[in-house]
Amino acid sequence: MSRFEITVAEVAERMRSGQPPQLLDVRRYDEHENVRIEPSTHIPLDELTDRLDELDPKTEYVVYCHHGVRSLSGAAILEAAGFANPLSLSGGIDAWSLRVDSGLPRY
Repeated sequence: MSRFEITVAEVAERMRSGQPPQLLDVRRYDEHENVRIEPSTHIPLDELTDRLDELDPKTEYVVYCHHGVRSLSGAAILEAAGFANPLSLSGGIDAWSLRVDSGLPRY
């Protein structure tokens, strides 16, 4: 696991504790339309650099995608822009649907 990654179990626990991180979905529009983790902000990875001003650099973001590859890039973009401790959801929404919320459809 890279220094940017956080497990789905850790994120689920933070959400249950009442101090959830802000989720940032960097998947394509069509992916986001089909299934998403709520609450989350959606900015596709290819738009992230141009839309950083829509995000608060002091907020803790957990970036997610389908399997956790694009989200690593998203977390690196946030870190390079000075965001505090951005993290990537290891295994992405696919792992979330397998281990946390089986009601979310897999694709």
